[in-house]
Amino acid sequence: MRVLLATLLAIFTMATSADTSVVTPAVLELRQYKIVAGKRDEMIAVFDGKLIEGQEEVGMRLLGQFRDRDDPNRFTWMREFSNMDARGAALTHFYTGPVWKAHRGEANPLLEDNDNVLLLKPATAELALQVPPASERAKAGDAPKPASTIVVTIYYLWKDPSEGFTRFFAEKLKPELTAAGVPVLGGYITEATPNNFPALPVRQHEKVFVWFTRTQDAASYDQMLAKLQGSAVGRELKDYQERAAQVLRLAPTSRSLLR
Repeated sequence: MRVLLATLLAIFTMATSADTSVVTPAVLELRQYKIVAGKRDEMIAVFDGKLIEGQEEVGMRLLGQFRDRDDPNRFTWMREFSNMDARGAALTHFYTGPVWKAHRGEANPLLEDNDNVLLLKPATAELALQVPPASERAKAGDAPKPASTIVVTIYYLWKDPSEGFTRFFAEKLKPELTAAGVPVLGGYITEATPNNFPALPVRQHEKVFVWFTRTQDAASYDQMLAKLQGSAVGRELKDYQERAAQVLRLAPTSRSLLR
């Protein structure tokens, strides 16, 4: 009996420990900036050269910075926070701190619009982006490393993704994409917690599913998507969509971790 009780106590202790070690899913900002015409390279020089480390020092993680291949005046970037409370604290520290105060006079005049922002979280734990650590980021001035095109697809849905779409993506769409040679790097849905840094607006309450891939060959990628549209899975995908998806074809900057 003592052995049985000891065993049950050990199992209960392990379960309790596991419950308390659950990690809150990270929060991701997908930020699409409209840059003053002809000034994108200047913006990237300021951002990559002067603003990355300052953000990471106060608790953010910069995942990637990109030139939009289809819009010469669009700069897209992503940053991650461990949770919403950490987001509020990190943004407050950065935007009231010395790095931003020193360089905002260079960055702000290059921005035409910076309100196109989605606040996201992983659709499932398995669909969280896996990005190299900051120690692998190229230093400012280094020769750029080889990079793929990062493709971000934003599906606009009739219903919240939890009402069937996340399961459809994981069980049907992702396997079909993988079989066609399109790796799914991550899948995200809207973070519903209210924006806790109102000075930076976000597009909340949108029913979106955002997924990421990389490709070396844009032509073959487009052919695969055309083939998907005519398949049974493609037709089911269309039924979920409220309007056409937005597809971002992104070229990583020299200091982007995601590449």
